[in-house]
Amino acid sequence: MRTVYVIGIGSGDPDHLTLSAVKALQAVDVVFVIDKGEAKEDLVALRTEILHRHREPGSYRVVESADPARDRSELDRAAYTSAVVDWQDRRGALYAEMIAGLAEGETGGFLVWGDPALYDGTLRLLEGLDVHVVSIPGISSVQALAAAHRLILNRVGRPILITTGRRIAAGLPADVDDVVVMLDGNTAFAALPDAEVADVDVYWGAYVGGPDEILAAGPVLEVRDEIVRIRAEARARKGWIMDTYLLRRRPADR
Repeated sequence: MRTVYVIGIGSGDPDHLTLSAVKALQAVDVVFVIDKGEAKEDLVALRTEILHRHREPGSYRVVESADPARDRSELDRAAYTSAVVDWQDRRGALYAEMIAGLAEGETGGFLVWGDPALYDGTLRLLEGLDVHVVSIPGISSVQALAAAHRLILNRVGRPILITTGRRIAAGLPADVDDVVVMLDGNTAFAALPDAEVADVDVYWGAYVGGPDEILAAGPVLEVRDEIVRIRAEARARKGWIMDTYLLRRRPADR
């Protein structure tokens, strides 16, 4: 049976590659690549550097395809879900086509940003295909963010929530004091009512782990406008942005 590795390669630092990831990378005959366009050329450069570090030229082949287009406009929840399902269906068909080129006994690999188990759909899209799938964990932007701010994400006896900007825009959950937000295209926390974030600190980072890493932290009411400005400038400069942040309620006695 053909084997496909789904290899987490971290959020931007090639040194974050684990020994397990290196071992898996050295085992693959084919690297599957999804081209996301010129705007993210520095992500392609990172992937290329990782391959050059750990594989000899000519020792593997690359199979590349363009990422299917997806509707990224402002949509209501039902339309958003429908758009994502449609995009995933088309990407799943693309994956099946790419993997079909593997010869019996060959091994393929997808290099995914962060960790395959956290907000990455590759494992789900490989379900049902006639391949043996192996998931190799990676350092996620959540871990990189915590390290950059010297944070422990969980506090004793208290839960943490990992959610999306689309969800946080509806308000902070009342029963969770530590909320990590990913996939936020609109800096949703900055639009929350003052009263809701009066006792909340934000720890924000863009391109965490990479050479262009940007960090900011402080009480939401004091730093939100600065973060919105910095984020907009960075996105305009690079053409894209990946950012993550932690919203943390301060203890009542502070």
